[in-house]
Amino acid sequence: MAKFEVKNSEGKKVAEAELAAEVYGIEPNIHVMHHIVKCQMASWRQGTQSAKGRSEVSGGGKKPWRQKGTGRARQGSIRAAQWRHGGVVFAPKPRSYAKRMNNKEVKLAMRSALSAKLADGELVLVDDYGFEKPSTKAAVAMLKALGLEGKRLTIIVRDEDVNAYLSFRNIPKTFIITADEANTYDLVNNNAVLMPADIAAHFGEVLA
Repeated sequence: MAKFEVKNSEGKKVAEAELAAEVYGIEPNIHVMHHIVKCQMASWRQGTQSAKGRSEVSGGGKKPWRQKGTGRARQGSIRAAQWRHGGVVFAPKPRSYAKRMNNKEVKLAMRSALSAKLADGELVLVDDYGFEKPSTKAAVAMLKALGLEGKRLTIIVRDEDVNAYLSFRNIPKTFIITADEANTYDLVNNNAVLMPADIAAHFGEVLA
C-alpha cells in the first residue's frame, strides 16, 4: 500500500488514502496501453462508408467499340474504373473495425495508466465534491484551488454525484465519466485526472 494525500474542495490536505501498489505503483506497460487505446478508437469507428464497384454502377452493359481495328485501346465496359462514372476499385463497404481486446490486457492497461498518472503528479484525489446544488462558479473555484484550472481534465464522479456532474459539465476541456465508464483512453487523454478517494480505492480492488 502507498499513501497519497486527499484534498478538500479548497485544495487543503484533509486525509491520506492508502492506494494499492499493484494498481498505482507498477511500471507502466506502454505497449499494452497503446494496443488497448488503438482497439478502443477502432471500435468507435462507425464503418458506414460505402462505394459502388464496377458490377454495381448502372449502365455499361454494351461493349463500347469492337475489340480490334479501331486503333484505340480495347474496352469492355464504360463502367470500368478508368472511365468517368465508372465503378470504384476495391470499393469500401460497411464493416466493423472493432478489434478483440483481452480482458487481462484491458486491466493491465488501466493499471498502467493510473500508475503513470500518479508518478507524473497528474492524479488528484478529493474527499468529496460537496456540491449542495449545481454551480459552475463553485466548480471553477474548486478546480482553481486544486491547481487544475485551464487544464484538460478527466473528472470521475460517483453515480449519485448529480450536482457535481451538472457543475462541471459546462467547463471547457473537462470530460466527466463515472467509475463504471472509466477506460484507458479517458485516463490518458488529459493533463490530469480528478476523482474521489473512495473511487480510487474501488479501482484498487477491481483492478488488482
